Amino acid sequence: MCNRYVSPQEADIERAWHIGARNPVRWWDEVVFPRGRGAFVRRAVRDAGYARELVAGQWGLIPWFAKAVRLSYSTNNARSEELAAKATYKQPWARGQRCIIPALSFDEPCWETGKNVWWRFCRADGMPWGLAGLWNTWIDKATGEVHESYTMLTINADRHPLMSRMHKPDPKLPLNQQDKRSVIPIEVGDVDQWLAGTVAEAQELLRLAEAEVFDAVAVAS
Repeated sequence: MCNRYVSPQEADIERAWHIGARNPVRWWDEVVFPRGRGAFVRRAVRDAGYARELVAGQWGLIPWFAKAVRLSYSTNNARSEELAAKATYKQPWARGQRCIIPALSFDEPCWETGKNVWWRFCRADGMPWGLAGLWNTWIDKATGEVHESYTMLTINADRHPLMSRMHKPDPKLPLNQQDKRSVIPIEVGDVDQWLAGTVAEAQELLRLAEAEVFDAVAVAS
């Protein structure tokens, strides 16, 4: 599960994902933590055709049935295998409320030494990550305030040569059944399919990236 990542500047996001220019002023957190404010790219909700828009919202999806913005449970990560069944995510998934989460890097803990050592993951090609996510808009019935939010999708990585090394292992489970998780990068050529395709077409993109895509290094906490 990812709990920390670094966001690109607004102008860099607009350039990488071909979004109409705005003033290049950051309006979200540079280092994003759960319940912090981050940027995401989605299909424009007020465009009859197909356009992309840049949105800022809470990293931690607020479902339609929430009573308040602050939830008692974590929704910053969502297991991709459970999207169609989990109450929090099944409506956004069915409605095609998919998004791209831009990230310069993300951090994961490695416990191979017996201690938590943070690793930082960039792309080997030097480009920013475009990570798969879902978004939702929640309106406070008491105040009418609109809250945008999103979650980052993950996938089982037990057999991945790199991502299977991350996170603290459960000693009660076999090594091949740990349910280690990885984020899901959406490549530039697949962005339209992810944002505007059918549920079945989006499902095809829920897959692990090859180890060669990652540039990973241990960093100080």
